[in-house]
Amino acid sequence: MDDTAAPARLPWDIHPALTEDRLRICARMLANARRDALAMAAYDLGDDPWSVGCRAFAFGRNRLTRAASSGAHNWLGVLDESNHFVFLIEDVPVRFYRGLAEEPSVRTLRRHEEETAQMSLALPGDAAEGLAFRLAVETGEGGRVDRVVFLALRGEEGAAECFWPVPLEMPAEDRPHGPAQLRLLPDDGYAGPGGEARGRRDPARPRPARGPVEAGRLFDV
Repeated sequence: MDDTAAPARLPWDIHPALTEDRLRICARMLANARRDALAMAAYDLGDDPWSVGCRAFAFGRNRLTRAASSGAHNWLGVLDESNHFVFLIEDVPVRFYRGLAEEPSVRTLRRHEEETAQMSLALPGDAAEGLAFRLAVETGEGGRVDRVVFLALRGEEGAAECFWPVPLEMPAEDRPHGPAQLRLLPDDGYAGPGGEARGRRDPARPRPARGPVEAGRLFDV
């Protein structure tokens, strides 16, 4: 699948619940979760890309679940808390995975019964047939997040009806240090390992030092 030739359809064209702001929030949570997993990696003790990936998935699931249960986003919910993890944007089911948006795997495309039933409730008639919504977390050097892409995939072959890279950067008017550095907005108030919720730090307390393996510098909140 080539994103340059992808259909021009946008997420909110498929379902009005899939707004840009909501997808930005979810994508930032997943990017920050991977940042935290990289920051906590202990390669000298045996961590490797597989173990870090497992932790990043668990952290992403936890961030979304915690944000949903907090009530901070009344449109966010959880349908399936298992390792198949499905979350809801209003009544629309979405899953996430790490990998290339252009190359979703058979496992990525697989829909369990609960997700299929929920999609039929969210979309009328034949619109839900064979459809799956996914957030692809693409990584590059050192396992850092390069981009997060929202996908609407149809059928066993995963034909893309929507291919939309989610903007992760803060709006220009909210950037504290100018436009040069990409910084993510906080998602649920959690600043990551060794950090604190924004606005709650004691000004008399020194900030914790950042270790060399905190590879998510690009995604600090």
